[in-house]
Amino acid sequence: MTGIRKVLAAVFAGLALTLLSAAPAAARADKLKLTVAGDGAQGVTIQATYADGRRLDRVVRLVLTATGPDGQKVGPVQLEPQPEGQGFYTSGPVLSAGAWKVTVDSPAPLPAKATTTVQARPAQSPPPPKPVAVNKPAAGGSGAGAGWWPFAAAGLVLVAAAMGVAMLFGRRRTT
Repeated sequence: MTGIRKVLAAVFAGLALTLLSAAPAAARADKLKLTVAGDGAQGVTIQATYADGRRLDRVVRLVLTATGPDGQKVGPVQLEPQPEGQGFYTSGPVLSAGAWKVTVDSPAPLPAKATTTVQARPAQSPPPPKPVAVNKPAAGGSGAGAGWWPFAAAGLVLVAAAMGVAMLFGRRRTT
């Protein structure tokens, strides 16, 4: 009996150590850090990581709400993960120009909340391309590479003539 008690005690001690060592990891994973910023135009970008700095290894549900300069409200807008990186979310163009107070919430199982002020600007378009000068060829010439073909034709004619002469005089006479 004492041997069975020792085995059971060892099993329970191992089980307790396993559960206690897993508890801090689970508690650590329950905290989320949200970094909210403007995208330079009329949208918002969010980088979600674990509080200890590790990359987010699963999809979380993020909800954006915003209050604009004239009391305008946007949201709630559910954000979808973007292919740019792990834990990267973006809203797209949802804000008009001005200063916005943006709040991003993440519900359970990874609750988090971040609030920041974002300056939305009208989207910028790239400047129009500068005109490129097109140089026309001279009136008498037909381009830079057009002078080679007469020489090639003359070479072919010479080769054909040489072969014809060789065929005419190359016959053997049998007597």
